[in-house]
Amino acid sequence: MPAPIESRQIGEVLSPQETVPWYRSATKAQWHILFAAQMGWSLDAMDVLLYIFAITTISKEWGLSPTTAGLLASVTLFSSAFGGALFGIVADYLGRVRALTLTILIYSLFTGLSGLAQNVGQLALFRFLLGLGMGGEWASGEVLVAETWPREHRGKAIGFVQGGWAIGYILAALLAGVILPRFGWRVLFFIGILPALVVFYIRKHVKEPEIWQKTALQRRAGELGREGQRFTLLQLIHHDLVKFTWIAMLLTSLCMMAYWGLFTWIPAFLSSPAESGGAGLTIVKTSLWIIPMQLGALAGYITFGMISDWLGRRPAFALYLLTMGILVPIFGHTRNETVLLLMGPLLGFFGSGYFSGFGALLAELYPTRIRGTAQGFIYNFGRGVSSLAPTLIGMVAKLKGFGFAIGTVSIFTITAALAVLLLPETKAKVLD
Repeated sequence: MPAPIESRQIGEVLSPQETVPWYRSATKAQWHILFAAQMGWSLDAMDVLLYIFAITTISKEWGLSPTTAGLLASVTLFSSAFGGALFGIVADYLGRVRALTLTILIYSLFTGLSGLAQNVGQLALFRFLLGLGMGGEWASGEVLVAETWPREHRGKAIGFVQGGWAIGYILAALLAGVILPRFGWRVLFFIGILPALVVFYIRKHVKEPEIWQKTALQRRAGELGREGQRFTLLQLIHHDLVKFTWIAMLLTSLCMMAYWGLFTWIPAFLSSPAESGGAGLTIVKTSLWIIPMQLGALAGYITFGMISDWLGRRPAFALYLLTMGILVPIFGHTRNETVLLLMGPLLGFFGSGYFSGFGALLAELYPTRIRGTAQGFIYNFGRGVSSLAPTLIGMVAKLKGFGFAIGTVSIFTITAALAVLLLPETKAKVLD
């Protein structure tokens, strides 16, 4: 008889005779971990993206140029690179759960404080500190799921976690549509402190992965060998891993440049008048338009995980990135509201879904002793580089209009599709 579901080992593959659906091959504890990571990521997205919806209102109130407004978004992305590296290291040395808890508290606190900002300098400071938590949350949450879910379903699980970004985007859009016209951007930011309550759920239901606990004991006992005992950040550039590190950094940078260059400015593109290269929609219509786009993104995140478990990590990345490269220029030159509405879910699906691949791919490239550091540093290095994107696209928009600027994003996606082919295929790899 097959082993009961609850007694299966993490990563154990089902025999052909067993017909248990994939979603039942995980334990209750593993589902708690997935849900906690997804909630943390959803609310992280919500807090970060509240600024994206408030950007037009703040710009009008303070008289900001598109370049300055883009720079404020860039500050958050830039600091997230440091947050990711820092909390990736914390996750390796002190634990995945501790790191996840701290990052949620940080981004919640400084989102709320952003509502108290009296000038650009203060808002930039709060957004910088928010970015530290934003960057760290992804690393700790994704590695937590990667180390606990069955390996043959790792991509699917991380796809559901990554889908939290779309949920957070929708929450931010709904909150902006309701709060901005009536109460203004400050109240919108005050709402962002509520995600801190998720910490109570995590403390009650989530424990450290067994594979991390074993590695932590070996590290304290000095049993990881000379290389394994080195500072984790230095191990990333050791001769046996440095090739993966450089290529993965290039891949994440290109993907992040594409994403933030596009999605930072989509609300502004939709709500700006046609004479400045925009689509001419109202703020309310813009907020409502975001919802079908992010429903498409949610489907893209989940579907990417399934495709990557089926075909492999590299083919899934190439498919999504190349399709996005085709769609973006078409979208940037479209002014018809009906066409924009129909393109929204497609753009969300292919323009966001590939992010589900990073959690599994990076986890499978690196050993447990440095997995948190690798995921935190590499993913958020890309975020740091992408901090240039909102400012760059803002500058191009000022010169050529928003539509033309958005179309240039395809350069990054096509190059990223080529970069991923330089990495090995790691589908369903047993973690060590």
